[in-house]
Amino acid sequence: MLNASPDIWQQIARTGDLHPRVSARHSPIKAVLLTSAEIDNVAGLLTLRERQPFAIFATHKILDTLALNQIFDALAPEIVQRHPVHLGQPFEPVAGLSATIFAVPGKIPLWREGARYTYEHDPDATIGVILEGAGKRIAFVPACASLDEDLLSRLVGVDALLFDGTVFHDDDLLRAGASEKTGRRMGHIPMAGEDGSIAGLADTQVPQRIFIHINNTNPVLVDGSAERRFVEQKGWIVAHDGLRIFP
Repeated sequence: MLNASPDIWQQIARTGDLHPRVSARHSPIKAVLLTSAEIDNVAGLLTLRERQPFAIFATHKILDTLALNQIFDALAPEIVQRHPVHLGQPFEPVAGLSATIFAVPGKIPLWREGARYTYEHDPDATIGVILEGAGKRIAFVPACASLDEDLLSRLVGVDALLFDGTVFHDDDLLRAGASEKTGRRMGHIPMAGEDGSIAGLADTQVPQRIFIHINNTNPVLVDGSAERRFVEQKGWIVAHDGLRIFP
């Protein structure tokens, strides 16, 4: 599993392959790979705390951030093992699947900012992943503050890209009256605009491009909206429950 979002229970309930097999509590999930310590990525871990053995893979920085909040001690270390992984070094979270993590422009989690704030890249705090298995390569980048040459180079030859689709315009949340923060303030590049992800990734040769991690204020979630049509005309898919990348 890539990240553990707050709605993980609903995801498990709606996905037959994730239903318990050993007992009423044990989903067949064997590993969770975290790409940051943001609440949206880690809150679901607490739903998996029912004495179910699984492994957590993340950078030292992400694991250290989890350790700062004692509520995650509910994931008993003798049951849930935490494995630090390193940038650029392939590993197998589960047998037959290779993962290689890399740093992407990002920042510390919002809940760790306190009185300070840094927009500058914080190494190991936000990562992307290249997954390889069954003859396919997938790039998973659910949070990205900007596009850089290192990220673009890593997308060469991938069969599918799952990319940060948090906001359509940088000021989506302000327009909706939901927050005073812009997408970039939260560490997310907008889809639209000359410096947005659609334009920035236009020349990248990737067969399937899928927006994920979409905020509920993003108008692309509305079927038939101008924003949804624009995204689809540019060759992007808006992720939805039950989406299968390779049928």
